[in-house]
Amino acid sequence: MRRAFSVRLPAALATAAVGIAVVVAMPTPQASAAVGSATGYATQNGGTTGGAGGQTVRATTGTAIHAALCGRASSSTPITIEVTGTINHGNTTKVSGSSCNTAAGVIELKQISNVTIIGVGSGAVFDQLGIHIRDSSNIIIQNVTIRNVKKSGSPTSNGGDAIGMESTVRNVWVDHVTLEASGGESEGYDGLFDMKDNTQYVTLSYSILRNSGRGGLVGSSESDLSNGFITYHHNLYENIDSRTPLLRGGTAHIYNNHYVSLHESGINSRAGAKAKVENNYFRDSKDVLGTFYTNERGFWQVSGNILDNVTWSGTGSENYPAGPNLTSTTTVSIPYPYSLDGASCVPDIVRQTVGANTGLRVSNGSCSPQTPPPTTPPPTTPPPTTPPPTTPPPTTPPPSGTNLSLGASADGSSKASGTSYGNVRDGNISSYWSPAGSTGSISIKWGSATRVSRVIIREPSGTQGSIGSWQLVNHDTGAVLASGSGAGSINFSATSLSKITFKINSSSGTPRVGEFETYAS
Repeated sequence: MRRAFSVRLPAALATAAVGIAVVVAMPTPQASAAVGSATGYATQNGGTTGGAGGQTVRATTGTAIHAALCGRASSSTPITIEVTGTINHGNTTKVSGSSCNTAAGVIELKQISNVTIIGVGSGAVFDQLGIHIRDSSNIIIQNVTIRNVKKSGSPTSNGGDAIGMESTVRNVWVDHVTLEASGGESEGYDGLFDMKDNTQYVTLSYSILRNSGRGGLVGSSESDLSNGFITYHHNLYENIDSRTPLLRGGTAHIYNNHYVSLHESGINSRAGAKAKVENNYFRDSKDVLGTFYTNERGFWQVSGNILDNVTWSGTGSENYPAGPNLTSTTTVSIPYPYSLDGASCVPDIVRQTVGANTGLRVSNGSCSPQTPPPTTPPPTTPPPTTPPPTTPPPTTPPPSGTNLSLGASADGSSKASGTSYGNVRDGNISSYWSPAGSTGSISIKWGSATRVSRVIIREPSGTQGSIGSWQLVNHDTGAVLASGSGAGSINFSATSLSKITFKINSSSGTPRVGEFETYAS
Protein backbone atom coordinates (compact mmCIF):
# COMPACT_ATOMS: atom_id res chain seq x y z
CA MET A 1 0.00 0.00 0.00
CA ARG A 2 1.03 3.61 -0.35
CA ARG A 3 1.91 5.48 2.82
CA ALA A 4 1.58 9.16 3.59
CA PHE A 5 4.71 10.95 4.72
CA SER A 6 6.13 14.29 5.72
CA VAL A 7 9.54 15.54 4.77
CA ARG A 8 11.82 17.49 7.10
CA LEU A 9 12.96 20.25 4.79
CA PRO A 10 13.83 23.92 4.61
CA ALA A 11 11.67 26.19 2.50
CA ALA A 12 11.59 25.37 -1.19
CA LEU A 13 14.20 26.96 -3.38
CA ALA A 14 13.04 30.01 -5.27
CA THR A 15 12.25 29.50 -8.93
CA ALA A 16 15.17 30.55 -11.07
CA ALA A 17 14.69 33.44 -13.43
CA VAL A 18 13.65 32.27 -16.87
CA GLY A 19 15.55 33.49 -19.92
CA ILE A 20 16.26 32.48 -23.47
CA ALA A 21 19.85 31.64 -24.35
CA VAL A 22 21.64 30.19 -27.34
CA VAL A 23 19.60 27.43 -28.98
CA VAL A 24 22.12 26.06 -31.45
CA ALA A 25 24.78 23.60 -30.31
CA MET A 26 28.16 24.36 -31.85
CA PRO A 27 31.08 21.96 -32.22
CA THR A 28 33.89 22.50 -29.75
CA PRO A 29 37.48 22.64 -30.99
CA GLN A 30 38.58 19.60 -28.98
CA ALA A 31 36.41 16.56 -28.39
CA SER A 32 35.90 15.45 -24.82
CA ALA A 33 34.06 12.53 -23.29
CA ALA A 34 32.84 11.24 -19.98
CA VAL A 35 35.59 11.07 -17.38
CA GLY A 36 36.43 7.57 -16.20
CA SER A 37 34.58 4.44 -17.25
CA ALA A 38 31.25 2.91 -16.35
CA THR A 39 31.09 0.64 -13.32
CA GLY A 40 28.71 -1.97 -11.96
CA TYR A 41 25.91 -3.48 -14.00
CA ALA A 42 26.32 -0.74 -16.63
CA THR A 43 29.47 -2.60 -17.72
CA GLN A 44 27.44 -5.70 -18.61
CA ASN A 45 25.29 -6.43 -21.67
CA GLY A 46 27.94 -4.98 -23.99
CA GLY A 47 28.94 -2.09 -21.73
CA THR A 48 28.07 1.61 -21.56
CA THR A 49 30.19 4.11 -23.49
CA GLY A 50 27.68 6.87 -24.29
CA GLY A 51 28.81 9.21 -27.05
CA ALA A 52 32.46 8.12 -27.07
CA GLY A 53 33.97 8.39 -30.54
CA GLY A 54 31.42 10.87 -31.81
CA GLN A 55 31.23 14.64 -32.18
CA THR A 56 31.31 16.88 -29.10
CA VAL A 57 29.02 19.90 -28.99
CA ARG A 58 28.33 22.61 -26.40
CA ALA A 59 24.81 23.49 -25.21
CA THR A 60 23.65 26.27 -22.90
CA THR A 61 19.90 25.66 -23.24
CA GLY A 62 17.55 22.70 -23.27
CA THR A 63 16.62 23.55 -26.84
CA ALA A 64 20.30 23.33 -27.79
CA ILE A 65 20.50 19.85 -26.23
CA HIS A 66 17.53 18.76 -28.33
CA ALA A 67 18.99 20.42 -31.42
CA ALA A 68 22.23 18.48 -30.94
CA LEU A 69 20.31 15.20 -30.80
CA CYS A 70 18.26 16.13 -33.86
CA GLY A 71 21.31 17.24 -35.84
CA ARG A 72 22.92 13.80 -35.88
CA ALA A 73 23.07 11.67 -38.99
CA SER A 74 20.94 9.02 -37.26
CA SER A 75 19.38 8.29 -33.88
CA SER A 76 22.38 6.09 -33.02
CA THR A 77 25.21 8.38 -34.17
CA PRO A 78 27.47 8.88 -31.09
CA ILE A 79 27.47 12.36 -29.58
CA THR A 80 28.77 14.04 -26.43
CA ILE A 81 26.81 17.10 -25.32
CA GLU A 82 28.70 19.38 -22.96
CA VAL A 83 26.24 21.43 -20.91
CA THR A 84 26.94 24.65 -19.06
CA GLY A 85 24.66 27.13 -17.33
CA THR A 86 21.04 26.77 -16.20
CA ILE A 87 18.59 24.70 -18.23
CA ASN A 88 14.95 25.51 -17.50
CA HIS A 89 11.45 25.64 -18.96
CA GLY A 90 12.05 29.01 -20.57
CA ASN A 91 14.88 27.69 -22.76
CA THR A 92 13.72 24.12 -23.44
CA THR A 93 11.48 23.61 -26.46
CA LYS A 94 10.69 20.73 -28.79
CA VAL A 95 13.00 20.26 -31.78
CA SER A 96 12.06 18.00 -34.67
CA GLY A 97 14.24 15.75 -36.80
CA SER A 98 14.67 12.22 -38.08
CA SER A 99 17.25 11.36 -35.39
CA CYS A 100 15.28 12.56 -32.35
CA ASN A 101 11.88 12.59 -30.64
CA THR A 102 11.92 15.53 -28.24
CA ALA A 103 9.35 17.48 -26.22
CA ALA A 104 9.02 20.84 -24.51
CA GLY A 105 9.51 21.17 -20.77
CA VAL A 106 11.72 18.09 -20.35
CA ILE A 107 15.07 16.82 -21.63
CA GLU A 108 13.78 13.99 -23.81
CA LEU A 109 16.11 11.09 -24.64
CA LYS A 110 13.61 8.96 -26.52
CA GLN A 111 14.25 6.23 -29.11
CA ILE A 112 17.94 7.09 -29.33
CA SER A 113 21.30 5.61 -28.33
CA ASN A 114 24.99 6.44 -27.82
CA VAL A 115 24.64 9.77 -26.02
CA THR A 116 26.68 11.44 -23.25
CA ILE A 117 25.41 14.51 -21.39
CA ILE A 118 28.12 15.99 -19.18
CA GLY A 119 28.29 19.22 -17.21
CA VAL A 120 31.35 21.40 -17.89
CA GLY A 121 32.70 24.82 -17.05
CA SER A 122 31.17 26.42 -13.96
CA GLY A 123 28.45 23.77 -13.86
CA ALA A 124 25.20 22.60 -15.41
CA VAL A 125 21.92 22.95 -13.49
CA PHE A 126 18.59 21.56 -14.70
CA ASP A 127 16.23 23.76 -12.73
CA GLN A 128 12.70 22.29 -12.31
CA LEU A 129 13.38 20.29 -15.47
CA GLY A 130 13.80 16.51 -15.50
CA ILE A 131 15.58 14.10 -17.82
CA HIS A 132 13.39 11.40 -19.38
CA ILE A 133 14.95 8.29 -20.94
CA ARG A 134 12.58 6.08 -22.94
CA ASP A 135 13.19 3.27 -25.44
CA SER A 136 16.88 4.15 -25.43
CA SER A 137 20.27 2.59 -24.75
CA ASN A 138 23.92 3.40 -24.03
CA ILE A 139 23.37 6.69 -22.22
CA ILE A 140 25.77 8.49 -19.86
CA ILE A 141 24.74 11.41 -17.63
CA GLN A 142 27.59 12.93 -15.63
CA ASN A 143 28.42 15.98 -13.52
CA VAL A 144 25.04 17.75 -13.55
CA THR A 145 22.60 19.03 -10.94
CA ILE A 146 18.86 18.40 -11.31
CA ARG A 147 16.63 20.12 -8.78
CA ASN A 148 13.00 20.68 -7.84
CA VAL A 149 11.27 18.72 -10.62
CA LYS A 150 7.51 18.68 -9.94
CA LYS A 151 4.54 16.55 -10.98
CA SER A 152 1.99 19.01 -9.59
CA GLY A 153 2.00 22.74 -9.14
CA SER A 154 3.85 24.91 -11.60
CA PRO A 155 5.90 24.29 -13.61
CA THR A 156 5.73 20.51 -14.00
CA SER A 157 8.17 18.20 -15.76
CA ASN A 158 8.84 14.49 -16.22
CA GLY A 159 6.11 13.33 -13.85
CA GLY A 160 8.03 14.84 -10.95
CA ASP A 161 11.14 12.64 -11.44
CA ALA A 162 14.61 14.19 -11.59
CA ILE A 163 15.72 11.28 -13.80
CA GLY A 164 13.16 8.78 -15.05
CA MET A 165 13.66 5.72 -17.24
CA GLU A 166 10.99 3.52 -18.82
CA SER A 167 10.03 1.23 -21.68
CA THR A 168 12.95 -0.95 -22.78
CA VAL A 169 15.90 1.07 -21.54
CA ARG A 170 19.34 -0.57 -21.53
CA ASN A 171 22.79 0.41 -20.28
CA VAL A 172 22.67 3.75 -18.50
CA TRP A 173 25.46 5.15 -16.33
CA VAL A 174 24.57 8.12 -14.11
CA ASP A 175 27.63 9.42 -12.29
CA HIS A 176 28.58 12.37 -10.08
CA VAL A 177 25.17 14.02 -10.25
CA THR A 178 23.24 15.94 -7.61
CA LEU A 179 19.52 15.15 -7.49
CA GLU A 180 17.44 17.13 -5.03
CA ALA A 181 13.90 18.22 -4.29
CA SER A 182 12.34 20.51 -1.69
CA GLY A 183 9.70 18.20 -0.28
CA GLY A 184 7.59 15.14 -0.87
CA GLU A 185 4.46 14.22 -2.79
CA SER A 186 2.29 16.75 -0.95
CA GLU A 187 4.67 19.47 -2.13
CA GLY A 188 4.42 18.27 -5.73
CA TYR A 189 7.54 16.07 -6.05
CA ASP A 190 7.94 12.40 -6.91
CA GLY A 191 11.11 10.29 -7.25
CA LEU A 192 14.69 11.37 -7.77
CA PHE A 193 15.84 8.29 -9.71
CA ASP A 194 13.08 6.03 -11.11
CA MET A 195 13.18 2.98 -13.40
CA LYS A 196 10.22 1.00 -14.75
CA ASP A 197 8.78 -1.00 -17.63
CA ASN A 198 11.80 -3.11 -18.65
CA THR A 199 14.79 -0.98 -17.63
CA GLN A 200 18.00 -2.94 -17.11
CA TYR A 201 21.79 -2.61 -16.70
CA VAL A 202 21.96 0.72 -14.90
CA THR A 203 24.56 2.14 -12.50
CA LEU A 204 24.17 5.15 -10.19
CA SER A 205 27.53 6.15 -8.71
CA TYR A 206 29.10 8.98 -6.71
CA SER A 207 25.86 10.95 -6.58
CA ILE A 208 23.80 12.91 -4.05
CA LEU A 209 20.07 12.27 -3.55
CA ARG A 210 18.53 14.49 -0.90
CA ASN A 211 15.58 16.44 0.48
CA SER A 212 12.87 14.29 -1.10
CA GLY A 213 10.02 12.03 -0.03
CA ARG A 214 11.19 9.33 -2.44
CA GLY A 215 14.72 8.40 -3.41
CA GLY A 216 13.76 6.17 -6.33
CA LEU A 217 12.12 2.95 -7.46
CA VAL A 218 12.77 -0.05 -9.66
CA GLY A 219 9.37 -1.20 -10.95
CA SER A 220 6.17 0.87 -10.85
CA SER A 221 3.94 -1.86 -9.35
CA GLU A 222 4.04 -5.44 -8.05
CA SER A 223 3.33 -6.60 -11.63
CA ASP A 224 6.16 -4.56 -13.19
CA LEU A 225 8.92 -7.11 -12.62
CA SER A 226 10.92 -6.78 -15.86
CA ASN A 227 13.47 -4.36 -14.41
CA GLY A 228 16.76 -5.11 -12.75
CA PHE A 229 20.52 -5.46 -12.76
CA ILE A 230 21.03 -2.11 -11.05
CA THR A 231 24.15 -1.00 -9.15
CA TYR A 232 24.14 1.76 -6.53
CA HIS A 233 27.56 2.60 -5.11
CA HIS A 234 29.26 5.50 -3.33
CA ASN A 235 26.10 7.62 -3.18
CA LEU A 236 24.83 9.90 -0.44
CA TYR A 237 21.14 9.57 0.46
CA GLU A 238 20.25 12.37 2.85
CA ASN A 239 16.93 13.56 4.32
CA ILE A 240 14.77 11.07 2.44
CA ASP A 241 11.50 9.54 3.63
CA SER A 242 11.71 6.21 1.76
CA ARG A 243 12.73 4.33 -1.43
CA THR A 244 16.52 4.27 -1.21
CA PRO A 245 15.65 2.41 -3.41
CA LEU A 246 12.35 0.53 -3.62
CA LEU A 247 12.96 -2.72 -5.55
CA ARG A 248 10.17 -4.68 -7.18
CA GLY A 249 11.67 -7.84 -8.60
CA GLY A 250 15.07 -7.93 -10.27
CA THR A 251 18.55 -7.80 -8.79
CA ALA A 252 20.40 -4.86 -7.25
CA HIS A 253 23.93 -4.42 -5.91
CA ILE A 254 24.10 -1.76 -3.21
CA TYR A 255 27.50 -1.02 -1.71
CA ASN A 256 29.55 1.77 -0.08
CA ASN A 257 26.62 4.19 0.15
CA HIS A 258 26.12 6.62 3.02
CA TYR A 259 22.56 6.91 4.29
CA VAL A 260 21.70 9.80 6.62
CA SER A 261 18.27 10.67 8.01
CA LEU A 262 16.01 8.13 6.33
CA HIS A 263 12.76 8.96 8.09
CA GLU A 264 10.43 6.04 7.31
CA SER A 265 12.28 3.28 5.47
CA GLY A 266 15.35 2.73 3.34
CA ILE A 267 16.15 -0.18 0.99
CA ASN A 268 12.75 -1.77 0.34
CA SER A 269 13.18 -5.17 -1.33
CA ARG A 270 9.81 -6.62 -2.30
CA ALA A 271 7.97 -8.77 -4.85
CA GLY A 272 10.83 -11.25 -5.15
CA ALA A 273 13.62 -8.69 -5.55
CA LYS A 274 17.15 -9.66 -4.51
CA ALA A 275 19.60 -7.10 -3.17
CA LYS A 276 23.25 -7.54 -2.24
CA VAL A 277 23.82 -4.91 0.45
CA GLU A 278 27.42 -4.59 1.61
CA ASN A 279 29.71 -2.13 3.37
CA ASN A 280 27.16 0.67 3.58
CA TYR A 281 26.96 3.14 6.46
CA PHE A 282 23.49 3.93 7.86
CA ARG A 283 23.16 6.80 10.32
CA ASP A 284 20.26 8.42 12.21
CA SER A 285 17.70 6.43 10.24
CA LYS A 286 14.73 4.09 10.61
CA ASP A 287 14.04 0.66 9.04
CA VAL A 288 16.98 0.90 6.65
CA LEU A 289 16.40 -2.52 5.04
CA GLY A 290 13.46 -4.89 4.68
CA THR A 291 10.12 -5.40 2.95
CA PHE A 292 7.70 -2.58 3.68
CA TYR A 293 4.13 -1.61 2.72
CA THR A 294 3.36 -5.01 1.16
CA ASN A 295 3.16 -8.73 1.97
CA GLU A 296 5.03 -9.57 -1.26
CA ARG A 297 8.40 -10.28 0.30
CA GLY A 298 11.81 -9.55 -1.15
CA PHE A 299 15.26 -10.88 -0.22
CA TRP A 300 18.74 -9.64 0.66
CA GLN A 301 22.32 -10.68 1.22
CA VAL A 302 24.09 -8.51 3.79
CA SER A 303 27.68 -8.08 4.95
CA GLY A 304 29.94 -5.41 6.41
CA ASN A 305 27.27 -2.74 6.97
CA ILE A 306 27.45 -0.28 9.88
CA LEU A 307 24.28 0.78 11.71
CA ASP A 308 24.80 4.05 13.59
CA ASN A 309 21.73 5.14 15.58
CA VAL A 310 19.33 3.07 13.47
CA THR A 311 15.87 2.28 14.86
CA TRP A 312 13.54 -0.54 13.85
CA SER A 313 9.79 -1.02 13.85
CA GLY A 314 8.13 -4.29 14.80
CA THR A 315 7.34 -7.06 12.34
CA GLY A 316 3.70 -7.20 11.24
CA SER A 317 1.41 -7.27 8.25
CA GLU A 318 3.04 -5.40 5.34
CA ASN A 319 6.05 -4.61 7.54
CA TYR A 320 9.09 -6.93 7.61
CA PRO A 321 12.21 -5.06 8.75
CA ALA A 322 15.55 -6.84 8.32
CA GLY A 323 16.86 -5.63 11.71
CA PRO A 324 17.90 -5.10 14.35
CA ASN A 325 20.12 -8.12 13.66
CA LEU A 326 20.81 -8.12 9.91
CA THR A 327 20.74 -11.62 8.46
CA SER A 328 20.96 -12.70 4.83
CA THR A 329 17.89 -14.34 3.28
CA THR A 330 19.41 -15.13 -0.13
CA THR A 331 22.70 -15.10 -2.03
CA VAL A 332 23.45 -12.82 -4.97
CA SER A 333 26.25 -13.47 -7.48
CA ILE A 334 27.86 -10.32 -8.91
CA PRO A 335 29.25 -10.76 -12.47
CA TYR A 336 31.69 -7.82 -12.54
CA PRO A 337 34.81 -6.87 -10.55
CA TYR A 338 34.61 -4.10 -7.96
CA SER A 339 36.63 -2.75 -5.03
CA LEU A 340 35.00 -2.32 -1.62
CA ASP A 341 35.87 0.47 0.78
CA GLY A 342 35.57 -0.44 4.43
CA ALA A 343 32.21 0.66 5.81
CA SER A 344 33.88 2.70 8.57
CA CYS A 345 35.42 5.09 6.02
CA VAL A 346 32.34 5.36 3.79
CA PRO A 347 31.12 8.67 5.30
CA ASP A 348 34.49 10.27 4.62
CA ILE A 349 35.14 8.88 1.13
CA VAL A 350 31.57 9.68 0.07
CA ARG A 351 31.89 13.22 1.42
CA GLN A 352 35.01 13.76 -0.67
CA THR A 353 33.76 12.32 -3.96
CA VAL A 354 30.00 12.63 -4.50
CA GLY A 355 27.93 15.10 -6.48
CA ALA A 356 28.32 17.48 -9.39
CA ASN A 357 31.20 19.96 -9.62
CA THR A 358 33.36 18.15 -7.07
CA GLY A 359 36.17 17.04 -9.37
CA LEU A 360 34.78 13.65 -10.49
CA ARG A 361 36.93 11.91 -7.91
CA VAL A 362 36.39 8.23 -7.19
CA SER A 363 37.64 5.50 -4.84
CA ASN A 364 39.66 2.42 -5.70
CA GLY A 365 38.85 0.67 -2.44
CA SER A 366 41.66 2.36 -0.50
CA CYS A 367 39.38 4.83 1.32
CA SER A 368 41.11 7.79 -0.37
CA PRO A 369 39.84 9.84 -3.32
CA GLN A 370 41.41 9.27 -6.71
CA THR A 371 41.15 11.24 -9.95
CA PRO A 372 40.03 8.87 -12.71
CA PRO A 373 42.25 8.48 -15.76
CA PRO A 374 41.08 9.87 -19.11
CA THR A 375 38.61 7.64 -20.91
CA THR A 376 40.86 7.42 -23.97
CA PRO A 377 44.53 6.68 -23.20
CA PRO A 378 47.16 8.80 -24.98
CA PRO A 379 48.73 7.28 -28.09
CA THR A 380 51.79 5.19 -27.53
CA THR A 381 55.06 5.91 -29.30
CA PRO A 382 57.07 2.89 -30.49
CA PRO A 383 60.52 2.58 -28.91
CA PRO A 384 63.46 3.91 -30.92
CA THR A 385 65.42 1.43 -33.01
CA THR A 386 68.71 2.77 -31.63
CA PRO A 387 69.62 2.83 -27.94
CA PRO A 388 68.98 6.09 -26.07
CA PRO A 389 71.98 8.23 -25.08
CA THR A 390 73.62 7.41 -21.78
CA THR A 391 72.98 10.95 -20.52
CA PRO A 392 69.23 11.40 -19.92
CA PRO A 393 67.58 14.47 -21.48
CA PRO A 394 66.32 17.21 -19.16
CA THR A 395 62.88 16.58 -17.64
CA THR A 396 61.46 19.68 -19.29
CA PRO A 397 62.77 20.47 -22.79
CA PRO A 398 63.85 24.06 -23.34
CA PRO A 399 61.09 26.22 -24.77
CA SER A 400 61.19 27.73 -28.23
CA GLY A 401 59.79 31.15 -28.96
CA THR A 402 58.48 33.79 -26.59
CA ASN A 403 56.85 32.98 -23.27
CA LEU A 404 53.40 34.47 -23.93
CA SER A 405 52.62 34.63 -20.21
CA LEU A 406 55.07 37.49 -19.73
CA GLY A 407 52.96 40.64 -19.86
CA ALA A 408 49.67 38.70 -19.70
CA SER A 409 47.27 38.68 -16.74
CA ALA A 410 46.55 35.91 -14.27
CA ASP A 411 43.79 34.85 -11.88
CA GLY A 412 42.71 31.69 -10.09
CA SER A 413 40.25 29.88 -7.86
CA SER A 414 42.00 30.86 -4.59
CA LYS A 415 45.43 31.74 -3.25
CA ALA A 416 47.23 30.87 -0.06
CA SER A 417 48.40 33.62 2.25
CA GLY A 418 51.54 35.31 0.97
CA THR A 419 51.19 34.08 -2.60
CA SER A 420 49.98 35.84 -5.74
CA TYR A 421 48.43 34.87 -9.06
CA GLY A 422 50.88 37.19 -10.80
CA ASN A 423 53.85 35.25 -9.47
CA VAL A 424 53.32 32.57 -12.13
CA ARG A 425 53.99 35.02 -14.98
CA ASP A 426 56.81 37.17 -13.62
CA GLY A 427 59.73 35.10 -14.94
CA ASN A 428 60.95 34.42 -11.39
CA ILE A 429 60.86 30.72 -10.43
CA SER A 430 61.39 31.49 -6.74
CA SER A 431 58.08 33.37 -6.38
CA TYR A 432 54.97 31.26 -6.67
CA TRP A 433 51.21 30.76 -6.37
CA SER A 434 49.58 28.17 -4.13
CA PRO A 435 45.84 27.46 -3.77
CA ALA A 436 44.22 27.90 -0.37
CA GLY A 437 43.94 24.10 -0.11
CA SER A 438 45.36 21.02 -1.78
CA THR A 439 43.49 21.64 -5.06
CA GLY A 440 42.72 24.71 -7.13
CA SER A 441 43.23 26.38 -10.48
CA ILE A 442 45.46 29.10 -11.92
CA SER A 443 44.84 30.88 -15.23
CA ILE A 444 46.74 32.97 -17.76
CA LYS A 445 44.60 35.36 -19.78
CA TRP A 446 44.99 37.86 -22.60
CA GLY A 447 42.86 40.72 -23.89
CA SER A 448 42.28 38.94 -27.22
CA ALA A 449 42.48 35.42 -28.63
CA THR A 450 46.04 34.07 -28.49
CA ARG A 451 47.32 30.95 -30.19
CA VAL A 452 48.87 28.46 -27.73
CA SER A 453 50.12 24.91 -28.29
CA ARG A 454 52.48 24.34 -25.37
CA VAL A 455 52.51 25.02 -21.64
CA ILE A 456 55.32 24.52 -19.13
CA ILE A 457 54.46 24.30 -15.43
CA ARG A 458 57.49 24.90 -13.22
CA GLU A 459 57.63 24.23 -9.48
CA PRO A 460 59.91 26.23 -7.17
CA SER A 461 63.14 24.55 -6.09
CA GLY A 462 62.62 22.11 -3.25
CA THR A 463 58.89 21.62 -3.91
CA GLN A 464 59.05 19.41 -7.00
CA GLY A 465 56.60 16.53 -7.04
CA SER A 466 53.83 18.14 -5.01
CA ILE A 467 51.48 18.55 -7.99
CA GLY A 468 49.42 15.42 -8.59
CA SER A 469 46.74 14.99 -11.24
CA TRP A 470 45.73 17.98 -13.34
CA GLN A 471 43.71 19.16 -16.32
CA LEU A 472 44.61 21.93 -18.76
CA VAL A 473 41.38 23.65 -19.80
CA ASN A 474 40.40 26.10 -22.53
CA HIS A 475 38.57 28.47 -20.20
CA ASP A 476 36.67 30.03 -23.10
CA THR A 477 34.89 26.79 -23.99
CA GLY A 478 35.48 24.47 -21.05
CA ALA A 479 37.21 21.93 -23.32
CA VAL A 480 39.98 19.87 -21.72
CA LEU A 481 43.16 20.40 -23.76
CA ALA A 482 45.27 17.85 -21.86
CA SER A 483 45.38 15.95 -18.58
CA GLY A 484 48.03 14.12 -16.61
CA SER A 485 50.03 14.31 -13.39
CA GLY A 486 53.10 16.19 -12.22
CA ALA A 487 54.66 19.42 -13.46
CA GLY A 488 56.58 19.82 -16.71
CA SER A 489 55.95 20.39 -20.40
CA ILE A 490 52.45 19.94 -21.85
CA ASN A 491 51.86 19.81 -25.60
CA PHE A 492 48.44 19.93 -27.28
CA SER A 493 46.82 20.91 -30.57
CA ALA A 494 47.31 24.58 -31.28
CA THR A 495 44.29 26.49 -29.97
CA SER A 496 43.26 30.15 -30.10
CA LEU A 497 41.89 31.26 -26.73
CA SER A 498 41.82 34.24 -24.41
CA LYS A 499 42.21 32.31 -21.15
CA ILE A 500 43.87 28.99 -20.30
CA THR A 501 43.49 27.28 -16.92
CA PHE A 502 45.73 24.77 -15.14
CA LYS A 503 43.45 22.86 -12.76
CA ILE A 504 45.11 20.87 -9.96
CA ASN A 505 42.84 17.99 -8.96
CA SER A 506 45.15 16.32 -6.42
CA SER A 507 48.46 16.97 -4.69
CA SER A 508 50.77 15.82 -1.97
CA GLY A 509 50.90 18.61 0.56
CA THR A 510 50.38 22.12 -0.74
CA PRO A 511 51.11 22.45 -4.48
CA ARG A 512 53.16 25.40 -5.72
CA VAL A 513 53.39 26.81 -9.25
CA GLY A 514 56.44 28.98 -9.76
CA GLU A 515 55.87 29.70 -13.46
CA PHE A 516 52.95 29.01 -15.83
CA GLU A 517 54.64 29.51 -19.20
CA THR A 518 52.73 29.51 -22.49
CA TYR A 519 54.12 29.19 -26.01
CA ALA A 520 52.76 29.30 -29.53
CA SER A 521 54.99 26.36 -30.53
